Amino acid sequence: MRLEEWKQIPLFMCIRKGAKMANIEEKVEKLIKPVVEELGYSLYDVEYVKEGKDYFLRIFIDNEKGINLEDCEKVTNSINDMLDKEDYIKTEYFLEVSSPGIERVLRKDEHLLQNIR
Repeated sequence: MRLEEWKQIPLFMCIRKGAKMANIEEKVEKLIKPVVEELGYSLYDVEYVKEGKDYFLRIFIDNEKGINLEDCEKVTNSINDMLDKEDYIKTEYFLEVSSPGIERVLRKDEHLLQNIR
């Protein structure tokens, strides 16, 4: 990418992730989004990261009423078998389902737009 092109990209978009990990995130998001929405939640984000020697697949869900432990458990139970069946991730990983939290990361254009209105 040329310098002129980088100047036109918002700063929050400049963080790059490995193509393989980003591809896994996209596949997982596409797979689980209908299930999460059917349960009454919105899928805020999917993050696949390596921390130390461990891999984590983090699913962030949201709801106008907020998210509690039972909500996270419900989503986990609904998507766990789907993820195992599709087998997008060949290595061992930890599945975490949570709310994006009060200090949520704005990784997508839609996140930024939702927070500047």
